[in-house]
Amino acid sequence: MEIILKEDIIGLGYKNDIVNVKNGYGRNYLIPQGKGVIASPSAKKILAENLKQQAKKLAAIKAEAEKKGEALNGVALTIAAKVAATGVTYGSITVAQVAEELAKKGIEVDRKIITMKDIKKVGEYEATIHFHKEVEVKVPVTVVAENAPVEEAKAEAKAEVAE
Repeated sequence: MEIILKEDIIGLGYKNDIVNVKNGYGRNYLIPQGKGVIASPSAKKILAENLKQQAKKLAAIKAEAEKKGEALNGVALTIAAKVAATGVTYGSITVAQVAEELAKKGIEVDRKIITMKDIKKVGEYEATIHFHKEVEVKVPVTVVAENAPVEEAKAEAKAEVAE
């Protein structure tokens, strides 16, 4: 089933994209929630006309997203977590904690546009922030033990990653 998305859905597509989804997902979730419409020939024509009219607005939105992305260049996060002797964290590091760390650095980012796997060990990882469908920024995230000195923890993390 082809659906025209009305809003960004991480993992599926961005606003005004035409995506193929399973019938049940489109009929029972996307359409009733107002997140998409069926991509009929007439809906596709309307979409094409709207995109022509909104070209300047979309360019401005993309430029703003690129500006936000530039603010994150060179930013690296270090998150201290309670860690067992084996290097496994108590709980996991999630996108909410990454967004919180970015807010401490003065960069407001909605946690819903951040994607990464939950982190359950000490080490170096990467979080992807999706500002726009063409603007994605990767931010390095280092997880260190809460009580260990930072330099020592980084050395341990690199040793574990090498293994």
